[in-house]
Amino acid sequence: MSPYDPANFMNVWTTKVAFQVLAAALCVVAIVWVALWYFIPAPPSTLTIAAGIKGGAFEHIANRYREKLASHHVTLNLRFVDYPREYVELVNDPKSGVSGSFVFAGQTNSAESPDLVSLGRINAAPFWIFYRGTEALDRLTQLKGKRVYVTAGGVGDFVDRLLALHGISTDSIVRSNVVGGASAAAKALLDGDVDVTILPPIDLYAPAIQSLLRDPGVRLMNVAQAEALTRLFPFLHHLVLPQGVIDLEKNIPAADVNLIGSSNAFVVRKDLHPELIYLLAQVLKEEHSGAGIFQRAGEFPSINDPEFPVADEAADYYRNGPSLLQRYLPFWMISPAKRVAAILVATVAIVVPLFTYAPKLHQWLLHGQLNNLYRRLRSIEAKLRTELTASQIEALQIDLENINRAAGMLPMRRSETFFDLIIHIRLTRTELASRLAALRG
Repeated sequence: MSPYDPANFMNVWTTKVAFQVLAAALCVVAIVWVALWYFIPAPPSTLTIAAGIKGGAFEHIANRYREKLASHHVTLNLRFVDYPREYVELVNDPKSGVSGSFVFAGQTNSAESPDLVSLGRINAAPFWIFYRGTEALDRLTQLKGKRVYVTAGGVGDFVDRLLALHGISTDSIVRSNVVGGASAAAKALLDGDVDVTILPPIDLYAPAIQSLLRDPGVRLMNVAQAEALTRLFPFLHHLVLPQGVIDLEKNIPAADVNLIGSSNAFVVRKDLHPELIYLLAQVLKEEHSGAGIFQRAGEFPSINDPEFPVADEAADYYRNGPSLLQRYLPFWMISPAKRVAAILVATVAIVVPLFTYAPKLHQWLLHGQLNNLYRRLRSIEAKLRTELTASQIEALQIDLENINRAAGMLPMRRSETFFDLIIHIRLTRTELASRLAALRG
């Protein structure tokens, strides 16, 4: 088959264009895929948080988080520590594998932990001051000379300051930093090893708190100066434990109890996957938004965190609720759905311009082929200006007919360039026939 055969010419041209389009499409798909992999990575299915001391303030809350996350096919691992400051150190360390942690008010802040963001304040809880004995205690000054067991977690420094303001030296305090937290403190009090135990802001339903509240030999201090203390320390809250709220039948407590408390927060690392932040915000909302003894319905989680900036994803969830994808898709499908949506957007962004410029591109390609035929025709005309043999002229005639057939296959018959080409082909055909006839005559 001649290299100028029109059928061969069009097949080669079509194949070339097809390969170019296919290569461009593959490049676009590869670029989009890499971009999506980088900008929309799939969220991990495992999350590790620091839950404080085993048996401490936050263990039972963390266990409820774990149950809720399991329903979304996310495994929550809990890390417990021996000393209160350790879980703050864990979440601050990017190599620890810990992505989130509970923190007490005053335990750390954004200046000390710049890599952390808050998912909001999750609850208000009092400092629990339990004591044994027949004497009613309602002022911290009355703790002078008593054996005081302080297990105030990361807010132990504040408790020391508070006691010092009431004239109590830290030398008389039996401080505990051993494993066990609230459970160990409760046991020390029940066993008679100490007279008073001061616990950090722990949830009312923590097992250690419930056991102490229901023990007839243990009393909860009614802090008479609670309102004054909140004026001196603005981050404190005046809380009231109403009469009978623990057990109406047994009337526990027997009277309203004034308490001082603060709000606890849940913080995560800034590099935590945004979808996991959304999911954690959902879990926090489900767990802490209800009404409680110390809070109104909807008061928590609160984005008013004075110590940390609140993550944008969490703030958006608390203000606007779940997104459209979160409402109708399970958690594990949200990231793939976003990728599909991104691919569709990219496809539309590519296809629409193609439809707009496709006619122009088509005309450009056709004019390119027409110009190529013109170049071949001019080559024949140039050879006609030289001395030729009869066989050479016959070969040129074959080339000219191939050009004519190729031109006839171009769908641009109304183009002036096309008509010029046909006229030149006819003139050249006539001249070739004349030259051949002259040689043979």
